[in-house]
Amino acid sequence: MKAIVNSPICPLMSQPRHDCELADEALFGMVVDVLERTTPDYWRIRTHYRYEGYAPVTSLVIGDQAADDWAALPKKVVLHKNTCDVMAGPKVQSFPLTTLPMGAVVAATEEPETDPETGKPTGWQRISLPDGAQGYVRSSWLDTYYDKPIDLPERELRQRLVDTAKLFARTHYRWGGKSPLGVDCSGLVSMSYLLNGIIIYRDASIKEGFPVHPIDLKDIKPADLLFFPGHVAMYIGDSRYIHSTGKAGSDGVTINSLDPAAPDYREDLPKSITGVGSYF
Repeated sequence: MKAIVNSPICPLMSQPRHDCELADEALFGMVVDVLERTTPDYWRIRTHYRYEGYAPVTSLVIGDQAADDWAALPKKVVLHKNTCDVMAGPKVQSFPLTTLPMGAVVAATEEPETDPETGKPTGWQRISLPDGAQGYVRSSWLDTYYDKPIDLPERELRQRLVDTAKLFARTHYRWGGKSPLGVDCSGLVSMSYLLNGIIIYRDASIKEGFPVHPIDLKDIKPADLLFFPGHVAMYIGDSRYIHSTGKAGSDGVTINSLDPAAPDYREDLPKSITGVGSYF
C-alpha cells in the first residue's frame, strides 16, 4: 500500500514511538510505501530513495489510488526559500494553510496567476496539496521537480550540486534531519543530489545498488563525496568541502578546508578520511 506525506516534515523514527532516535525525515508531497501497520499511531514506511522508518499515521494520506493520482500530477518543488507559506488566497493578507520547507513537493496543475485586467503576472501560483486542498504560493519560490537525473554536461551538473548544497547554509545540525529546519551530514549531501533528481544512499557510506562509486582522493572534483568515520561531506573545489557537523563551534552546515595552511582547516577530519566517492 502507498501513502503521501501530508505534513511539512514527517519524522521517520527508529522505533514506532515519538520518544526515540530520529532516523530520517520525509518531506511534504513524497510518495512512500507502507510496509507494516505497526501500531495505531506509527506505521513502518519506505521512501522512494529506499530508506525506512516509522511514520506517524497522522502525517500520511493513505491509499494506492490517492498516491497514484498524486504521482500523475505535474509537480513543483520549494527551492528558493527555506520555508514557504501556502496561503488560502493569492494575497499576502490571506491566512497560511501550512508552511512548507525547502524540498517539499506540491502539484501545480495551472499556469501562474495573471491579473484579469492587465494580463500581467501576479507572482502567485495556485497549487494542490495531497489531501485535496488548494492554496497559493509565490511562483518565484518554486522550481522544477526532478524525478530523474538532470541532463546536464558533467561540469554544469557538478556545479549545480555544489550550489544546491550551499542553499542549506546556516542550517543547524539535526540528527536525521534533511531540511533547512535542521540537517545532518548525509541529509545534506543526499538532499543536494535528490533535489537534482539523483538518488544516492541516505547514510554516510558507499552502498552497493546506489550510483556513488569509490575514487582516489587525487581525482576528487566538485560534488564528489568525502567519507570519514560516521560522517560525509561534499567537496566544493579549491581543497574545501561543505558538511553538516554536530561539533561544538560549528553546530550545523559549514565549510572547511583540507589545506593545513587555511584558516578554516579542521585538523581532525582530513586525517581520518576513509574514502572518496563519485556519482560521475
